[in-house]
Amino acid sequence: MFSLKPLLLFLFLLLTVVEVTPHQLSTGVRPIERSVYETVESSSSSMILAEKRTRRKDPLDGFKYYNGGWNISERHYFSSASYTAAPLFGIAAVWFVAFGISLLSIGCCYFCCRRTPYGYSRTAYALSLAFLSLFTIAAIIGCVVLYTGQGKFHNSTTDTLDFVVRQAKDTVYNLNNVLDILAASKSLGVDQVSLPQSMKDNIDRVDQMISKAARSLDFETRKNEKDIKHGLNSVRLALIIVAAVMLLVALLGFLLSIFGFQGLVYILVVLGWILVTATFILCGIFLTLHNVMGDTCVAMDEWVQNPTAHTALDDILPCIDNATAQATLFESKDVTFQLVDTVNMIIKSVANIDPPPFPGFLNYNQSGPLVPTLCNPLNADKTDRKCEAGELDLSDAAQVWKAYVCEVSAKDICTTVGRLTPKMYDQMSGAANVSSGLSHYGPYLAGLMNCSFVRVTFTRIHEDHCPELTKYSRWVYIGLAMVSIAVMLSLVLWVLYARERRHRKYTKLAFAASERDWK
Repeated sequence: MFSLKPLLLFLFLLLTVVEVTPHQLSTGVRPIERSVYETVESSSSSMILAEKRTRRKDPLDGFKYYNGGWNISERHYFSSASYTAAPLFGIAAVWFVAFGISLLSIGCCYFCCRRTPYGYSRTAYALSLAFLSLFTIAAIIGCVVLYTGQGKFHNSTTDTLDFVVRQAKDTVYNLNNVLDILAASKSLGVDQVSLPQSMKDNIDRVDQMISKAARSLDFETRKNEKDIKHGLNSVRLALIIVAAVMLLVALLGFLLSIFGFQGLVYILVVLGWILVTATFILCGIFLTLHNVMGDTCVAMDEWVQNPTAHTALDDILPCIDNATAQATLFESKDVTFQLVDTVNMIIKSVANIDPPPFPGFLNYNQSGPLVPTLCNPLNADKTDRKCEAGELDLSDAAQVWKAYVCEVSAKDICTTVGRLTPKMYDQMSGAANVSSGLSHYGPYLAGLMNCSFVRVTFTRIHEDHCPELTKYSRWVYIGLAMVSIAVMLSLVLWVLYARERRHRKYTKLAFAASERDWK
């Protein structure tokens, strides 16, 4: 009737949305291996995530308290989390056995040891009817809470899933943009001046790594999104069916008891006996899920607040050390710096000079106002640089340079005023656009690698989605618990009320017969 797998898969996707293996994004710098990384990090503190919240008894370890904190790869964690629902599973087992034995005993007595009913207690009859009405109302309220809770829980999980998928798709989109920019930068050149071959080779390696990472992330996201949505829809349908069936059983049992359909009542009692057992088990599963979900949210928040600590999340999100992340950023900065430097060199050494008297590379009849140079956002040591007056922003350069383009002859010689030929303009604009793109996406790449991107995602999930996830998962298991307990007690009262009603009916008939005999 219900599977925990899609919900666990949903939790796992929250933690693996940025499934770009960090070393796939390194730019020719050999990634630091895990053993080396852990050696370096040994000087940093180790941290147990959600330590206080996850300190629960572990039945797999002799009921000792589990102290390992949040760790979805640790079976003792799930064992201790499941133990919180042990009372519900215990009630389900005791109920199934005890009530089953009771039903068997009642059946044996009814068929083998029939006795003429005698007498009845008005108080017992009234109380059984009153409590039967009360627990039927409680069952109705529980079904309403369950139905409302499952709807809100489904909406909150769907919203969280959509947010995670959007983050993953945005990551794929940005990675593909980086691929396009890097591919374009290899072919760029201005008047036969281009990037060094060594840098082009490095760009090729980066292209392969990023392309593989983007394809992997896109495939996993689509696959997990489909599986999780199917699972969440199945969970929702199962909970709706449970709410509807339990409500129907409670109402039918009440009405059949009131109108005295004793045979149908006993059939419904047997059905209710099984349903109550299943509902208690389902309630325990959702209580476990609620605790795991709450643990995950706390773990996310603590991981975000302690970025240097070694935690269980490092095994799921193996973020590369800051040195390698900075190396990736340096590579993108190096391409940006060289492209802008090349363009400015052409502007200063070719476009803005007074042409020599003989035609050639430096003389294509350029004239008119001087072409403004690009603002290089970096110094030679790749530190940030402020733009000087008159320098063009990378994003505005192409539009401004249009005013400096001349018309050319068949031999690419200016025939009108201007200092840039259309060919030079296209090459320079392409270089400016690539540099602008790399300036924009360089920090983004570094953020993917040093997990700052994941921290932002976890922060958004913790702040915007976790409160609703934990709140409405609580509604679901509370609704299930209310329905289970109310219908369980109703079953007992159906039997008691049927007995009192039968005795009452016999007593009235016996009293009427005695009156006729007396007369």
